[in-house]
Amino acid sequence: MNTLELTLEVNGKQRTVTTWPAARLLDVLREDLGLTGTKEGCGEGECGACGVLLDGVLVNSCLVPAIQTQGRSVLTVEGLAADPRYAALLQAFREQGAAQCGSCTPGMLLAAAELLTSGVVPDERAVRQALAGNLCRCTGYTKIIAAVRAAAASLGGADGR
Repeated sequence: MNTLELTLEVNGKQRTVTTWPAARLLDVLREDLGLTGTKEGCGEGECGACGVLLDGVLVNSCLVPAIQTQGRSVLTVEGLAADPRYAALLQAFREQGAAQCGSCTPGMLLAAAELLTSGVVPDERAVRQALAGNLCRCTGYTKIIAAVRAAAASLGGADGR
């Protein structure tokens, strides 16, 4: 069986994994590294549940061949939860009731994190655009948008309206 050795930074730590050549980043995260916070929804890049930040850019990990991550940096929802820079975002999701079943939550959080670290002052339209690639079947997005806006306001990035 052919295998591939990859070294990448995951949540701030250098990691080396041996995986199969056709593995997706999602497979490496969940199966090889045990980071099950990243969810597989559709497996086709349509739902956003598998969203992670790859070198600071939101990607659907189900579409990224693992081999393309050699030497790169990945932030998952586990890394986001451990980083104090994102505490306001996590708190806002809790306070606003923005997470229900949890399937979309990791991707929503990573999309919001990308937005909040971009230096953009996010009005409601900007938040909607940032979250556009993430499907939620439970909340109707209202609470999620409110949570992102509240986090932005607490960080001094928006007026909170």
